[in-house]
Amino acid sequence: MNKINSLFTTRNGRKLFSLYFCAGCPTLDNTAEVIRTLDRRGVDMVEVGIPFSDPLADGPVIQSAATAALRNGMTLRRLFAQLAEVNGQVNIPIVLMGYLNVIMHYGYDAFFSSCRKNGVSGAIIPDLPFADYMADIKPIADRYGVRVIMMITPETSEKRIRLIDEHTDGFIYMVSSAGVTGAQCAFDEAKQEYFRRIDGMKLRNPRMVGFGISNRQTLESARANADGTIIGSKFVSLLSEEGEPGRALDRLEEALRQ
Repeated sequence: MNKINSLFTTRNGRKLFSLYFCAGCPTLDNTAEVIRTLDRRGVDMVEVGIPFSDPLADGPVIQSAATAALRNGMTLRRLFAQLAEVNGQVNIPIVLMGYLNVIMHYGYDAFFSSCRKNGVSGAIIPDLPFADYMADIKPIADRYGVRVIMMITPETSEKRIRLIDEHTDGFIYMVSSAGVTGAQCAFDEAKQEYFRRIDGMKLRNPRMVGFGISNRQTLESARANADGTIIGSKFVSLLSEEGEPGRALDRLEEALRQ
């Protein structure tokens, strides 16, 4: 069974916790170390960002990390070589998050084949049109057993949400707002109503909330009406400051208690 599906099947009602970091930042060769640390510390899932020069969905923190990673020499080919180091050594599901241009340049079949070969369970492609997913990506991803995770926002129509739910597997990524990534102090009533509305749709796929989670209030608000949470910008900032994933995780856990 795909590790993402297994994770949600066996969680027994527990709210899941996923972290994002950008491959190649703060150092070129820390990918395996970060993944091993998160696996050892009990993080449920990890999203590894593929750096890109024009990350439209990302705020300044992740944009800066991507720029640093590219300057360090990170490429998708190098990332797969680093993922090979931990393949079979960690239990944590690994999800790659990257933009269509990079994946298209690598080659769709080559990308999903490399995912399968190197222990990657899923992929998030923020700028992938749903029609292109259905026509070009889904058949290849399904052949290699890799889950393509689609995003929804407060502006996504119910019709489109149900279409995504019908034709994807793994989980649905609920973006907390229509803006870019970045830590927020609180989720207002409008965002919480969005969480409740999607929860009330009783979708087939589990849902993870991301974008803006950085403290106890945002964490608990997101968890209340979803299956788990994804933290990106806050962890990326702490990882850049500390340079060591264990210390960065310590500081993140402290922030989430406040």
